[in-house]
Amino acid sequence: MRQPVDRTPVWMMRQAGRYLPEYRATRARAGDFLSLCKNTPLACEVTLQPLERYPLDAAILFSDILTIPDALGLGLYFETGEGPKFRRTIRSAADVDALPTLTADTDLDYVMRAVSTIRQELNGRVPLIGFSGSPWTLATYMVEGGSSRDFREAKRLMYSEPAVMHRLLDHLARSVTDYLNSQIRAGAQAVQIFDTWGGVLSTWAYDEFSLRYMKKIVNGLIREYGGRRVPVILFTKNGGQWLESIADSGADAVGLDWTTDIGNARARVGDRVALQGNMDPAMLFAPPARIRQEVADILRRYGSGPGHIFNLGHGITPDVDPAHAGAFIEAVVELSPEYHR
Repeated sequence: MRQPVDRTPVWMMRQAGRYLPEYRATRARAGDFLSLCKNTPLACEVTLQPLERYPLDAAILFSDILTIPDALGLGLYFETGEGPKFRRTIRSAADVDALPTLTADTDLDYVMRAVSTIRQELNGRVPLIGFSGSPWTLATYMVEGGSSRDFREAKRLMYSEPAVMHRLLDHLARSVTDYLNSQIRAGAQAVQIFDTWGGVLSTWAYDEFSLRYMKKIVNGLIREYGGRRVPVILFTKNGGQWLESIADSGADAVGLDWTTDIGNARARVGDRVALQGNMDPAMLFAPPARIRQEVADILRRYGSGPGHIFNLGHGITPDVDPAHAGAFIEAVVELSPEYHR
C-alpha cells in the first residue's frame, strides 16, 4: 500500500455482478445465487468476467458477506425482490450460546476452493482480493433475520442486553478472523472488511460495537504470507465522521463512501493509510462525459502521489449500463497518470 505507481489503481465493489450480461448468463446456468457461490468453476468464471471487459487492477472473490451466518446454521436463502433472509434468528443469550464454532477451512471449504482456483487462473495477472462482512454488519442480519430499514431488533438487543450483543460480536470476530486467514492461506493477496451498516450507529456505539471488533480482527490476521505483505482494507459505509479512528485501527487502507470529500479525508489522515474510493455509484447513470468529469474531479481533489485506490463509494448496481462502467474505468486509466509523475 502507498507504493509509487504509474497511475491510480482501480477496481469496483461488486464488479462481478448483475449489470454484466455474461454474469446473468452464468448465474442462470448455476440455477441461483447460492449455487453459483458454491460452484467452484462458475464462481471463478464470474470473478474473471469483468477483467475480460475492463482494465481493472484487482480480481474480487465472488462470494457473499453472509456466508459466515449461513455456515453457523442460520439457513440463508434469497427471496426474489426482497434480498437475503435467514430461517433462524439470534435474539437471546441462549441463541448465541447455541452457535457452533466456525472452522472456515471445512465449514466454508467451497469459498477456499474458489479462492485457490481463481488465484491459479489469474496466474499473476492482477492481485486477488478476499473479503468478509464485519461482525456488526453480520450481527444485524442475524438478529433481524434479513435486511432492515431501522435495525430495530439489532439495536434493541444492543441497548437492552449489551452483554449478549458483545458475546455475539466476539463470536463473529473470531469467525471472521478465521475466515479471512483461511482465504489468505488459500491465495487471497489482500482482504477487505465490509462494515456496511456501521454508519447507522451513534459515535460511542460505533466505537464499542463495531470498530472495536474490526480492530480485533485486524490484530488477528496474517499480515505476511508467501514473502509478501497482505494489505487489509476497512470500509464503513457512512463512516467518514470517524475516519481518524478507522485509520488508527491497524488497517492499511480505509474505504470511503461518496459522502466524504477525498481531499479532506487525505488531509485528515495524512500518510497513515491509503484511501479507497469514492465515486457515487449512481454517477454511472450519467452520460460518459459527465462520468469522466467526476473522475477528473476526484483525482484532482485527492492530488498527486500514491495512496489512492479509485473505486466506487459502494457496490455497482444491477441496472448500470456496462458501457458506462467502462467509461468510468477508462477515465481513471487515462486521466490518473499525470498525478504520478
